[in-house]
Amino acid sequence: MRGVLFDGKRVEVVDDLEVREPGPGEVAVAVAAAGLCHSDLSVVDGTIPFPVPVVLGHEGAGVVAAVGAGVTHVAAGDHVALSTLANCGTCAECDRGRPTMCRQAIGRPGQPFSRGGRPVFQFASNSAFAERTVVKAVQAVRIPKDIPLSSAALIGCGVLTGVGAVLNRARVDRGDSVVVIGTGGIGLNVLQGARIAGALRIVAVDANPAKEAVARQFGATDFLTSAEGVRELLPTGADHVFECVGRVELVRQAVDLLDRHGQAVLLGMPPAGAEASFVVASMFLDKSILGCRYGSSRPQRDIPLYAELYREGRLLLDELVTQTYPVEEFERAVADAEAGKVARGVLTF
Repeated sequence: MRGVLFDGKRVEVVDDLEVREPGPGEVAVAVAAAGLCHSDLSVVDGTIPFPVPVVLGHEGAGVVAAVGAGVTHVAAGDHVALSTLANCGTCAECDRGRPTMCRQAIGRPGQPFSRGGRPVFQFASNSAFAERTVVKAVQAVRIPKDIPLSSAALIGCGVLTGVGAVLNRARVDRGDSVVVIGTGGIGLNVLQGARIAGALRIVAVDANPAKEAVARQFGATDFLTSAEGVRELLPTGADHVFECVGRVELVRQAVDLLDRHGQAVLLGMPPAGAEASFVVASMFLDKSILGCRYGSSRPQRDIPLYAELYREGRLLLDELVTQTYPVEEFERAVADAEAGKVARGVLTF
């Protein structure tokens, strides 16, 4: 079986992976497509520490190949989008509708794969860069079969994180003002989340002027190449500022751009141990700095919702898929992503 493997030193496409059959409460999925997200590259460059060897990928969609005992919500042949949230479903946080806070879903990498008889780790409880993967049943969410799997693949991370941050975490309201710093895959989904929520002014900030057209397509009413110009558009500041890059100086900018009672939402992933600063006195005007894990999502609820919004033409997916690559062209997909040539590259099997 083919897959993208990182051994701690190099990434390669291998063809001798094996994956076990699904056990009770698990689902085996034949992966059709998987988005290349910056988090995958962050494992390779060390920004996200992770044990190796590991099969990368965490944003995918495919067809159910088999189900384990006790699984009833999906069956072989169903189309599914995969989430990374392997929550238990029984703890207090799950019961309160906060599966992203489930302690069973954080820091517990499994090893369903093997190569040459040696166990291989699974990234983000998912590993979508493989022809077949095994996930917990709660991670497989059935979607309509008329949604292209190459587009549906992007729901499981970029859409859940970006749109979810707007609707679930920040709870952007009609008429609010929103600033989005960084218009990569996550930032574009924040933009369309703000549009769906009814924000009145949506300012996209990205150093690359070539990104203006796609930013406006996804919902930006204004585009700037520097946050320095935001105050000219929003003299009193913004109700919500989303930092989608992961640089501490941009975190500071996000806080400084807030209006009274404003919220800075942190979505970018800086290096482990990075620290940011802000003027404490400025926060007493009811301002907030919000962390956000995975869009504060409830995947079994949110993925079907986003699928329907896509079918209604209100949520863009096809437009995110700038380029598809056979898995053998993984290196080219990475090069295009790092050069900013694609909003989201999608690997296909």
